[in-house]
Amino acid sequence: MLQMPLPPSPGAQEHCSIDLVNSEIQLPSNKSFDALATPESTTQWLIERNLVPHEASLQAYCQNRLATLRAQIREAFTASTSGTEIGREALRGINGALLAAPNTALLRQENGKGFFRALEHPATQLTEHALAALAEDAASLLSGDEADQLSQCEAEPCTRFFLRTHGRRQWCSTRCGDRVRAARSYARKKEQKL
Repeated sequence: MLQMPLPPSPGAQEHCSIDLVNSEIQLPSNKSFDALATPESTTQWLIERNLVPHEASLQAYCQNRLATLRAQIREAFTASTSGTEIGREALRGINGALLAAPNTALLRQENGKGFFRALEHPATQLTEHALAALAEDAASLLSGDEADQLSQCEAEPCTRFFLRTHGRRQWCSTRCGDRVRAARSYARKKEQKL
């Protein structure tokens, strides 16, 4: 199992869409990390977030669909944080994910124990339900009260998104902030020597 090299950014635990976008990052060592690199790691990522059942086993097609939605949500987040327009394809993809899975709980009855409601979750629709949940979270975040708190880390080469919970926070983690401050200090010392 691939282990994320950084702790979750602020807001990623509350918003699975931030967590999804941050599942692919560029590390300072010029290496990259992708939690959705294989069908197995994609399945594990979804299981850990309770978006598919523990016995799920997704194929490459499902992995690619999730990676595509990740890119579309990243584009939406970038548009939101930079004040630019989102591309039509990305918006169409997010809306398509929202519509792909039924979100109305159907009426069920279990062997004389009474009625209950549950979402239909056949194995063939696991991916649709996961995509819909992720797209719903992104749509709610982008159109809700927290939209103005969504930020992108300003520490190069980090591309993670986070929610600013206070002040003018510029970095997704202490690690990124420390790296930027150390680089500034090094540049000042180097400049003083000249």
